[in-house]
Amino acid sequence: MNQELTKAAYFTLGCKLNFAETSTIGQILSGRGIIRAAKGETPDLCVVNTCSVTEMADKKGRRLIRSLAARYPDAPIVVTGCYAQLKPAEVAQLPGVAIVLGSDEKLRMADFIDEFIAKREKRVEVTPFLSIKNFRPSCERGDRTRYFLKVQDGCDYFCTYCTIPYARGRSRSGSSDELVEMARRAAAEGGKEIVITGVNIGEFGKDNGEDLFTLLRRLDEVEGIERFRISSIEPNLLTEEIVRWTAEEARAFMPHFHIPLQSGSDNVLKLMNRRYDTSLFASRIELIRSLIPDAFIGVDIIAGARGETPEEWERSYMFAKSLDVTRYHVFPYSERPGTKALLLGDVVSQEEKHRRVGALTSLSDKKMEKFMLSASGTVRPVLWEHPSGDGFMHGLTDNYIRVEAAVDEQLINTVSLVKLGDIHPQQPELMTAEHV
Repeated sequence: MNQELTKAAYFTLGCKLNFAETSTIGQILSGRGIIRAAKGETPDLCVVNTCSVTEMADKKGRRLIRSLAARYPDAPIVVTGCYAQLKPAEVAQLPGVAIVLGSDEKLRMADFIDEFIAKREKRVEVTPFLSIKNFRPSCERGDRTRYFLKVQDGCDYFCTYCTIPYARGRSRSGSSDELVEMARRAAAEGGKEIVITGVNIGEFGKDNGEDLFTLLRRLDEVEGIERFRISSIEPNLLTEEIVRWTAEEARAFMPHFHIPLQSGSDNVLKLMNRRYDTSLFASRIELIRSLIPDAFIGVDIIAGARGETPEEWERSYMFAKSLDVTRYHVFPYSERPGTKALLLGDVVSQEEKHRRVGALTSLSDKKMEKFMLSASGTVRPVLWEHPSGDGFMHGLTDNYIRVEAAVDEQLINTVSLVKLGDIHPQQPELMTAEHV
């Protein structure tokens, strides 16, 4: 690698999968002579891994790229990720952008940087989504305590509101042998927790004759890893078998689930081309609560989708209210070019959409507060992160409650017991804790 570019700064927008892939890119470039720029250093190169799940995500990407171009005018910018895949020409016109890479080219970034160094010509390389075939697993930690293991990519669902299949390609997976070996290497490096990531994790093995449940059981046997979490899984793919195994047999899989609902109206779910109804979703929540009463259950929900008439909104809200979940991740519906949702009627005004987001966010806050108050006074295991510099250290309980306690350097990257105290007065999603 030409030494004109020796230090890179990395910027990631979007999902855990993007963070995992950015870390992998950093490792690849480091092996080619480009190290990560230290805090406060001026980079020779900026790498931006973008998201495009909503129009706001696109705006954040554009804003970030423009700010980097202004701050580091001499550093070429490499842009990849979903925004780059979906709108490469638009991205290429942004200031400072030297290389635009689609999803299939993302992990071959070093080669494109080499070419740029030699020719100093802008390069745009994007494979059409139907031709995206490659899969490269990764298990990286980066600057985080937890490792992120990418087991699957792409999606075959084509929900009417979603551009992810166009940005990521069709569903494809790694081999369980390779993924288990990556988990073993993470354990050998001192890793204690692995988050299993992908676009539609429940489809793992669809293309290679394997299946998710078998992979989970094999990962659970990896010595040294004390915790596994599944980042997100579709309700129709979260089988009763997986839930019961997690509750009754699994050694290291945490009482923590993240399940997308998207709407509490069966009619809107049909318009979205989702593959379940509210009855199935409710049954999954009830099963989890019956077997793991203290599990953290996070749920994605969209407010103001096309077809969400006032009557359907009321159904959706009341269903969301009825569920015994921990927290809602609320997203306002965003019009995405090229999606079938644009052909549907019943457009919700921005003002009404904003009101519905507020109502769901308030509902989520109440459910989260109830969950945390129920945990006060209990003793839970916590994996500790590096101290933040304010005299406290932070970590996550097994059931995904973030806690704060006095610094004990010996506990960094270890699991220890704490007694949970009160909800933090300034940070309502944080609890105080005492070392036991």
